[in-house]
Amino acid sequence: VFSIQSFLRQLQIPLSIIHYTLKHTCDISISHTGCSYPLTLTQLVFLAFFHVTYANSTPVLVCSNAFRTFLQKHCPVVAERYCPTPWCWGGRLQTLVQAFIKSRPSVSYRNELIRTADGGQISLDWVDNGASAAYPESSTRPTVLILPGLTGNSQQPYVLHAISQATRRGYSMLLLNYLARKGSESGLVAGITLSVAWNTVESTASLEQPINWLLFNRHLTVNLCQAVNRHRKMLEKVVDIDYVMKARSIHEFDERYTSVLFGYKSCLDYYYDASPDYKLPRTAVPILCLNAADDPFSPKHAFPLALAKHLPNVALLVTAHGGHIGFLEGIFPRGEGYMDRLIGQYIEAVFEHPGDLKRACSIKQE
Repeated sequence: VFSIQSFLRQLQIPLSIIHYTLKHTCDISISHTGCSYPLTLTQLVFLAFFHVTYANSTPVLVCSNAFRTFLQKHCPVVAERYCPTPWCWGGRLQTLVQAFIKSRPSVSYRNELIRTADGGQISLDWVDNGASAAYPESSTRPTVLILPGLTGNSQQPYVLHAISQATRRGYSMLLLNYLARKGSESGLVAGITLSVAWNTVESTASLEQPINWLLFNRHLTVNLCQAVNRHRKMLEKVVDIDYVMKARSIHEFDERYTSVLFGYKSCLDYYYDASPDYKLPRTAVPILCLNAADDPFSPKHAFPLALAKHLPNVALLVTAHGGHIGFLEGIFPRGEGYMDRLIGQYIEAVFEHPGDLKRACSIKQE
C-alpha cells in the first residue's frame, strides 16, 4: 500500500494524467486527499510508463550562442534527452541510490604527501596513465584535476568514473582542491562543476527540511564531526571540540567550527564567501556547470541562470531530474551514466579543440 499523494509528488507527474490512466484501465479513482489505495502491478507499470514519458526531456543549456555552438558540436551529450532510471523517482532517491548501486572502476593511485610549514599536510592522489597511447610523453600529457565535494574522497563512484573517462582518452588525473581564486594564474584551461551548491545559505536551508535532514544532513554532520575528532589534539587549540561534536546539522557545525576556524565574524559571512554564484564573473576559464532541478542539496531557485546568460565563458546545463551527483539512467544504472558521458566528452573537447574553445568563450589567444 502506497500513499498516493506522496508517491505522485515523487514521480512529478501531473495528477490529471494518472487519474485518467488508472480510472480507464483499472476502474479506480484517485482523490487529492492523500488517502492510501493498494496499487497493483498493472497500475505501477502505467505509472512507470508515464513517468518515463513525462520525465524524458532535453536539458536546458544556458550560455552564449558561441559557447552553445561549441558544446553542441564537440560535446553532443548536452543536446541529448536525459531519461532517468524509471524505478528511481525523485532527486532524493537518485542521490541515495547512486552511492550504493554505481560500480567502482578499478583505479591505482600514486599518492604524494606534501608537508606544510604549519605542520599540516596535503595529500595528492595521482593517476599517471603512463600507458597512454595518445600522449606517451608525460610532459605533454594533459592532466584533469578533480576536486571532490564535502566529505568526498578518491574512492567515490563518481570520481572513479570520471577517472575512467579521462584515462581512456589518454589523460592523467590529480585529486586536490583549487579553482576560482587563482583565476587565469591557476594553469587551468577549463573547468566543469557537478551538482554545485550555488548559494550556501539556500543550500543549508534546503538541507534543514525534515526529510533532507533525516536522509542527508544528519549523516554528513556525523562524518564532519568524526573528521574533526580525528585531529582533536591539533584543533582543540583554536576551537571548542566538545561543543563542535554536539552539532546536529551542517549549519550548527559551520557555526561552531568552520566559520570560527577560518576567522569569520559570523556563519553568515562564511556562507556568503563560500557561495560560488557571485564569483562566476571572476572565473577566467571556460566552465560547464551541470545541475539537476530536483537536487536536494542545491535548490533550483538559486541557480545563477540570469548571470550565466551574460557570461561568455560560462554554460549552465540543467536537467529536470538527476538529484545530487546522481543522473542515473537505464534499468540497471550501475555503469556509465549521463554525467559520466558529459565529463568524458567535455574534457576531450577542451583538450583536443583548445583554439575553438577560446574563441567561443572570447578568451584572448596566447
